[in-house]
Amino acid sequence: MKRRAFVGVLGGVVLFIGLSHSNAQDKYIVVASTTSTEQSGLFAHLLPALERDTGIKARVVAVGTGQALDIGRRGDADVVFVHDRPAEDKFMAEGEGVRRHPVMYNDFVLIGPKNDPARAGGGKDILDALRKIESAKAPFVSRGDRSGTHAAELRYWKDAGIDLDKAKGPWYRDTGSGMGPALNIAAAMNAYILVDRGTWLSFVNRGDLTLLVEGDRRLFNQYGVMLVNPQKHPNVKRELGQQFVDWLISSKGQDAIAAYRINGQQLFFPNAGTES
Repeated sequence: MKRRAFVGVLGGVVLFIGLSHSNAQDKYIVVASTTSTEQSGLFAHLLPALERDTGIKARVVAVGTGQALDIGRRGDADVVFVHDRPAEDKFMAEGEGVRRHPVMYNDFVLIGPKNDPARAGGGKDILDALRKIESAKAPFVSRGDRSGTHAAELRYWKDAGIDLDKAKGPWYRDTGSGMGPALNIAAAMNAYILVDRGTWLSFVNRGDLTLLVEGDRRLFNQYGVMLVNPQKHPNVKRELGQQFVDWLISSKGQDAIAAYRINGQQLFFPNAGTES
């Protein structure tokens, strides 16, 4: 049985074509994951270690969390590795995953122009910062792509008491893009944007943007991994997919995550086994 073929290039990430399970000797799996794990450079760091330890090659489809979970629902991936707990819980409740494991965390940060026209920076309160941006109608770039980052952003607007559907205007830019492209747009527009810290640390084309708000407990960003349910999708490579999950939450995988740094700064913090 073959998976349905899908073709595309999204944010510079090649989506693999016509992946077949006909060759049982092929030790590869498909991992549907987020743009933040790919664009931060984490996968480029992890996958050689995975192959060295297990012999497994992981082919990553890097999209927003919502799209990654949909790929899992179609049975077009063996594993999903994402960061939106409510969406992950829904995926599990639908019987699409075998078990969810926490893997690592980092946090979201609010980025904006150094001159900070909305006076949103200088504190830790993300909700207060968003209220100031909306009040000033200062340019704000949203991923708008059903990603984990987009879902978090929408929660923050709601918690700030702002009806985004009514408040939206020329100041608010929905991009429908991954984190890297959205950051490029924000840099070009000199706009505010919510971003995961890992992608921000690895982002080069910052223009006049700087970090304005961090440290709010609401900005905590947890990642989880799930084997796609082979009972619903018989083409899932259960054993290889489970080996990937087991490696990721093992001491070797967790140490590899902790070791990934840019300019001496750790991007992700392993925390397997800390929650259900």
